[in-house]
Amino acid sequence: MNTEELIGRLTLREKADLLTGKDFWQTQEVEREGIPSIFLSDGPHGLRRQASKADHLGLNPSIPATCYPTAAAMANSWNEALGEQLGTALGEEASSLNVNVLLGPGTCMKRNPRCGRNFEYFSEDPYLAGKMSASYIRGIQSAGVSACVKHFAANNQEERRMVSDSVMDERTLREIYLTAFEIAVKEGKTQAIMSSYNKINGVFADENAHLLRDILRGEWGFDGAVISDWAGCNNKVQSTIAGGNLEMPSCKYGADDIVAAVESGALDIKYVDESVRYVLELIDRTTRVQHGKPFDVDAHDALAKRCADESLVLLKNDGTLPLDGSLKVAIIGDFARQPRYQGAGSSIVNPTKLTSLLDVKDKLNFIGYERGFDRYGKDKPRLLNKAVKLARKADVTVLCLGLDEVTEAEGLDRENIRIPQNQIEAFRQLRVFSKRLVVVLSCGSSVETGFMRSANAILYG
Repeated sequence: MNTEELIGRLTLREKADLLTGKDFWQTQEVEREGIPSIFLSDGPHGLRRQASKADHLGLNPSIPATCYPTAAAMANSWNEALGEQLGTALGEEASSLNVNVLLGPGTCMKRNPRCGRNFEYFSEDPYLAGKMSASYIRGIQSAGVSACVKHFAANNQEERRMVSDSVMDERTLREIYLTAFEIAVKEGKTQAIMSSYNKINGVFADENAHLLRDILRGEWGFDGAVISDWAGCNNKVQSTIAGGNLEMPSCKYGADDIVAAVESGALDIKYVDESVRYVLELIDRTTRVQHGKPFDVDAHDALAKRCADESLVLLKNDGTLPLDGSLKVAIIGDFARQPRYQGAGSSIVNPTKLTSLLDVKDKLNFIGYERGFDRYGKDKPRLLNKAVKLARKADVTVLCLGLDEVTEAEGLDRENIRIPQNQIEAFRQLRVFSKRLVVVLSCGSSVETGFMRSANAILYG
């Protein structure tokens, strides 16, 4: 693709159209010039390509794909090589589903443990987050698919995320909130980056020239496309001047505004041509390979398990773990039956395979399972009474606690960092009647664990 010649042949209307989406997930095509549409898709720990009735919050089901451990888990592995393998698998699955741009990895800083989307982000440490993000990017892009690092930048809460203002001095911005993105750009060589919803020192990220021009392109040398978060472009003309390129999803008004501003002299055509150039280069980079080749479902599932194994964190162990095969084991907890393995929102994956703890009970001297509690916090004494009765018979009780799917989700923040009171009560009663008690936590962020200090072992899953 000769980008400069192509730009010279495009009409103003065609240029404007290229700078906004065709629909919810696709870019515009220009048939007379042979410019194809490309497909963008969530998500950072597994593909969420929706076949129909597209939505951004994961309310409608998607095509089955491997659900890998979330970034919150993978950062616990401290394993860049494994992160690159995961990224390669993500790229292969994206390519198999004809996805050109994968919207991830999430590289935001964990500023507050209550952020509802912390499960999608690597760490509160900029260096760790940056290194893991770069490893994902290298893997994803090895398959001829573009990564799209998000959300740039200082996007650290879900509450009022589209109007919040991240106010800070320059040193804090650069040392804490931009460092991971800098590593992602310089070491990962990401081909796209997603601007965030929020303001930074009073200016929306998508219109922030200091962020997009001075730092991202001027200092870091980024040569890819800047894509708005979905419905995150407030003023397409100002965004184009500041360095934003592609507005998503489809917005005819944004394209109309570009045409009107150029014709009135309010917008220099050089900014339009610049953005078109970055969009065309993204299209060219992600259409060079033949997509649609099936991926190995079993091999990718095995990789997901290996990633999960390396991401487990043993918080406490008095020698009870690993479990002695001769010990009678009771498994209790709603999460053992219906595993909690991802948060809710735009990154939710419809998994090709799903294994619960009960699926591997044959590897234990298993004597029974009880639900124990309602995962959504409702008080149901009958469930707990049955669990206590089972625990009395066991040598070891494995209690699966955690946060439900609604608690950790895009668009909202948690009110506190406690797990539901009915689970705390379940622990307290089972501690009394269990010879040994092992707690398995399923959470995507920080939770208070003081109440479980008397547990024999605690495994953060």
